[in-house]
Amino acid sequence: MRRYEEDVEVRRGEVAGWPGEEGPAQLLWRGRLWRVRAVLARWIETGAWWGGGDADALRGTDEPAAARREVPGRVPGQVPGDGDLLERLLVERECWRVEVGRGRDVGAGDGGGVVELAFDTVDGRWQLVGCAD
Repeated sequence: MRRYEEDVEVRRGEVAGWPGEEGPAQLLWRGRLWRVRAVLARWIETGAWWGGGDADALRGTDEPAAARREVPGRVPGQVPGDGDLLERLLVERECWRVEVGRGRDVGAGDGGGVVELAFDTVDGRWQLVGCAD
């Protein structure tokens, strides 16, 4: 599967085989309309919340131990002036692997394939992240 990180426009709709779920029904990629034939898989990805400066700040380990002891009233996990810390750590992407075909009439020989789409729940943006044709 080729990897991409390209923004796409996605129209949500009822997903066959997933009662009560809305998922990608159509997508516009590189000026072409693709219709979803089938959903092959769906999963949620989280960011690497356990590593990096934000996680260290939340644990209270972003500075030397001696400096932490010298700050009266400091509570690990409280970072002054940073209310978005937990939101940044808990970022999720809704991922879909779908079979697609071109245009209105889908079927054999329509140039279709399998694509992976990701929906960023924070900024409401869809990306095509993989394609197997």
